[in-house]
Amino acid sequence: MADALVEFDSVVKKFGDFTAVERMNFTIDEGEFVAIMGPSGCGKTTTLRMLAGLEEPSEGEVRMQGRVMNAVPAHERDTPLVWQSLALFPFLNARENVEFGLQMRGVDAAARRKKALDWLDRLEIGEFAERNISSLSGGQKQRVALARSLVTEPRILLLDEPLSALDANLVIRMQSMLTRLQRELGITFVYVTHSQSEAFAMADRVVIMSRGRIAQIGAPKDIYRAPDNRFVAEFVGRNNIISGKIKSSSGKSVLINGSLGDFKVSLGGRAKPSPGDEGSFVIAADLVHLSSKKPRAGNQIECSLISEEFIGSVVTLFLEAKDGSEFKVQIQERELADMDLKHMGKVFVSWDPERAHYIGAD
Repeated sequence: MADALVEFDSVVKKFGDFTAVERMNFTIDEGEFVAIMGPSGCGKTTTLRMLAGLEEPSEGEVRMQGRVMNAVPAHERDTPLVWQSLALFPFLNARENVEFGLQMRGVDAAARRKKALDWLDRLEIGEFAERNISSLSGGQKQRVALARSLVTEPRILLLDEPLSALDANLVIRMQSMLTRLQRELGITFVYVTHSQSEAFAMADRVVIMSRGRIAQIGAPKDIYRAPDNRFVAEFVGRNNIISGKIKSSSGKSVLINGSLGDFKVSLGGRAKPSPGDEGSFVIAADLVHLSSKKPRAGNQIECSLISEEFIGSVVTLFLEAKDGSEFKVQIQERELADMDLKHMGKVFVSWDPERAHYIGAD
């Protein structure tokens, strides 16, 4: 089992009266790719900056390999940071930018030139080594910034929304490159992003933050299919959340009564609630069945079509239930082509109880 390289132990960060990070507790293993994500202002970048040594915790400890790093300045840590703005030196060419960290470490000119050129080749931009930074494209600048951070062969690399300024096609290519590099090098990556697709495509584990606190930590698939709470369920994926009161409860499932009727939901290992308790469950948009005819039994809701969102082969349908709530369904475009939803008037959505995920009270 991998050893913990980084530990956040009851870390708090305050700016005056404002608490940016509240009681942060988690570890990052050696060689792990961890993504920290959440909405703007949730504390994810502040967390990264404390790890980089650019901010000092107000309380608690940040440890690396067991050593308390709270008061260790950034220049004494081997924690290079790839910025969102890249922060490349405009007066140096691509190779010289990559060489800079080696020069600061006293590496002789011939050795640092060779290492810089090797890394530029590795990132497939060796031909641009002598180009001015201003003449490079966004993707090429991104690779120069990565080469500059990796040329010193750090044990951990920090990345603060490094792909946010790139176009969609280039983001996909850079995701593939980052994942490959991380696996080949065995370097620990800590990656801050607001993008679910980036975090879920690359990370071994994802840390979801909300208002300075950790809302959930887990593998991407676990978070996507089994959110711990309402915030995560709303933040991740296309989820429908239905709330009500527990009508009855068995060892493995509950019957929830809400404004749209009664729904059976698997507990999935969660603590058994009592009748009368408030409860909510999540059913993902892609796990819902759509039909023009009323199902004979099971969880079902009658809806009318509001609008649709077409993205290639997948279509998201936005429906309205009888109580005015919105319900989302994701289906393949070819399935939709066989239906004439706009002239149906009403449709029925249904799902298996085992597909719904119980999250308890809001």
